[in-house]
Amino acid sequence: MDNLIGGNAVWFVIALFIILCIFLGVRIVPQSDKYVVERFGRLRSVLSPGINLIVPFLDRVAHKISILERQLPTHKQDAITADNVLVTVDTSVFYRITEPEKTVYRIRDVDAAISTTVAGIVRAEIGTMDLDHVQSNRASLIAKIRDALANVVDDWGIEVTRVEILDVNLDEATRAAMLQQLNAERARRALVTEAEGKRRAVELAADGELYAAEQAAKAKRITADAEAYATGVIAATIKESGLEAAQYQVALKQVEALAQIAAGPGKQMVILPANLADAFGDAFRMLKGKT
Repeated sequence: MDNLIGGNAVWFVIALFIILCIFLGVRIVPQSDKYVVERFGRLRSVLSPGINLIVPFLDRVAHKISILERQLPTHKQDAITADNVLVTVDTSVFYRITEPEKTVYRIRDVDAAISTTVAGIVRAEIGTMDLDHVQSNRASLIAKIRDALANVVDDWGIEVTRVEILDVNLDEATRAAMLQQLNAERARRALVTEAEGKRRAVELAADGELYAAEQAAKAKRITADAEAYATGVIAATIKESGLEAAQYQVALKQVEALAQIAAGPGKQMVILPANLADAFGDAFRMLKGKT
């Protein structure tokens, strides 16, 4: 009976040992993590997400590293541009750990290291640019900062995913000077616009006068052409009919002139020429002769 109890105890201890080995030797790593395994204080391996096996009692999980993307707190950095303007730049960096063994054994405080590196890069890059270039080419500045930072943190097993410049602030004196310059530029543009409007109005008025003069000249030319044509017709008629046709035209003109004088307003007495009867007679005879 004692042997049976002793044998059962041994098997119980063996089973307990096997269960403990399985518990210590099997590691299930979440999808968002990586585990750094050490053996006797030295790097043994890096466990990827999923089920992994390690040697119990020899290997241990020394570090559990999240590989999710991280964001550093917004960092304010003072810098001086190439044209000696003091600016305060607000930056934010996004990164993730790709090689945990480098991050664990090569850098102590990765967030502080990245912040310090970004501050130095921002100060160096802005020092080579004018203020206008900094404000108008923010995308180019962001690309330069990201590339320079990526070269530095590569030894730490870190991938920089995104760098953002949230704001570029100026000191009060520079801001006031820029505001005055902006107001002066707006006033200048207003004066230029007003002057251009007046010049355009003068040009339009001149174009209108020129157009009116051209139209009047055209009307005079048409009238002159009509009178020349009428004169030509009369001359041709005189050439064909002789002197009688000319006398007939003169008589008609006298009759028309007298009719206009008689039709004028306020005319109570009309003075007729002495040869009016002869003119009517001549016109009548010529008209009768034509018929």
